[in-house]
Amino acid sequence: MKKSFFPLVIVLCLFVTFLSCSNKPKRSRKPVSTISVLPKKQNYVFNEKVSVNVKTKVKDGEIENIQLFYGNKLLKESKELDFTAENISLNELGNSNFRVVATKTDEVENTRTKPVTVLSDIIPVKFTYHVINNYPHSKKNYTEGLEFQDGYLYEGTGENGKSGIFKTELQSGNVVQSIPLDDKYFGEGITILNDKIYQLTYRAQKGFVYQLSDFAVIDSFTYSSKEGWGLTNDGTNLIMSDGTNKITWLNANDYSEIKTLQVANNKGVVSYINELEYIDGSLYANVYTTEMIVKIDVETGKILSEIHLDGILNMYKSKGDTIDYMNGIAYDKAKDRMFVTGKWWPRLFEIELVPSK
Repeated sequence: MKKSFFPLVIVLCLFVTFLSCSNKPKRSRKPVSTISVLPKKQNYVFNEKVSVNVKTKVKDGEIENIQLFYGNKLLKESKELDFTAENISLNELGNSNFRVVATKTDEVENTRTKPVTVLSDIIPVKFTYHVINNYPHSKKNYTEGLEFQDGYLYEGTGENGKSGIFKTELQSGNVVQSIPLDDKYFGEGITILNDKIYQLTYRAQKGFVYQLSDFAVIDSFTYSSKEGWGLTNDGTNLIMSDGTNKITWLNANDYSEIKTLQVANNKGVVSYINELEYIDGSLYANVYTTEMIVKIDVETGKILSEIHLDGILNMYKSKGDTIDYMNGIAYDKAKDRMFVTGKWWPRLFEIELVPSK
């Protein structure tokens, strides 16, 4: 009797489980979309026209809506499982994507993306340089930011325990005012706007604001970029780089993001955008690990020109000097002068741009 009882119980349990499972509603399946960009290319050119075909498969249920985006811009909405958006202008430089959001009537949705890389449609103009003057520069300064204001140079320096802001005399290089940064911070780019000095830090995602007159700390702020590199301003907003090919505009009052651009030339995206200077409506930027400065269009991110400064420090290097990469661009608007230097460089140079032959 006992031997036959337990198998019977097991069979009954399995039967009940089967009935309960069979009565449960089936889980709705996500729709699956595919995106095809025509013509098919590895890289596209700014403002090139393309067609985007979207095909969606639905296992069960019905489609409520399919949305096609380029970046954050909605291009088309449809209920059709196969549709094409024609004559789409690729007007976002750098790495972007097409994105499809397919939603069913039961609100189950799915997202698919298709990356595209868009390069500049212009060839940068090439420049070299002529040194007009050179001035002393502290070999102790790991230069991260450089500004010229009312006859003085303002320099932000990096490295933990050695970071700070220094106001110096151009001719002598003498420091007339300074403030150190807490040892836990690695200082980065600086800029001067409305009698305030703004300073970024490397990986702390924190910036500081100083009163220009006495270097008193009056505010601090945070930013979403994982790293802070270069900093400048356009007279209204702060403009920062983060070591990638991205440049971000920040509101100088509440530090909210206003817009971002990606930097590219006709050959590819250009990363390691470092110290920045805003001159006559354009951005000038050091490209880290090179002796090149690029001029960037602030509306599109296109590189308009490349300034090659190879060999500028050669005759000023001494045996045993520790020399790091070029970094630091300052502009004297009153006298139309451009200054450049680098990390641990012994000199600062006033240069004139010369078109390459």
